Amino acid sequence: MSEGAGGARRWISSLVDYGWPLGLIIGYIITRDMVLASWGLVAGAAIALATGYILERRIAPMPLAAGVLALVFGLLTLVFKDPRFVYVKPTVTSLAFGLLLLGGMAIRRNPLKMLLGSSLPMPDEGWRKLTLRYGVFFLVMAGVNEVIWRTQPEAVWLGFRFPGSSLIHIAFGIAQAPLILRYARMEETPPPPVE
Repeated sequence: MSEGAGGARRWISSLVDYGWPLGLIIGYIITRDMVLASWGLVAGAAIALATGYILERRIAPMPLAAGVLALVFGLLTLVFKDPRFVYVKPTVTSLAFGLLLLGGMAIRRNPLKMLLGSSLPMPDEGWRKLTLRYGVFFLVMAGVNEVIWRTQPEAVWLGFRFPGSSLIHIAFGIAQAPLILRYARMEETPPPPVE
């Protein structure tokens, strides 16, 4: 793949990931009303998903799930004229991802390895540790979202939602680098010869 194509893919990936929260924030800045701002959420999610699909002919599972949930919760907010649907969307998304990861481990499956295994070679022990960390992380993020939307003004919650939550996710991902590197090296080291 050429460098230009790689840059275009990163741009498309960012659009799919951040199109809907940006739509919500822009809608809120314009209207100062969370229910009306939900039009931005719905439009941003629809445009991001459609653009990603048209340009890439596919959408990765995680952004697809997040985008569909943004559409559903945005529409629920508009239909019922209740902003709580927008507030709980990150809680539901984080809970779903956390329970999927931890539930997969409980039945001896590893959803994270299924998603990323081909691009990140690690032994099963490394995948178990990484999946456990991400599962717990998502559950904690669900709890943090609940505390913030229930105790803080809308503007504070929006700032937490974007860019705050995105920066927390990035920092957490970077913090996992030592674990990934340690286990990736183990996977690269061939076993000693049997004599």
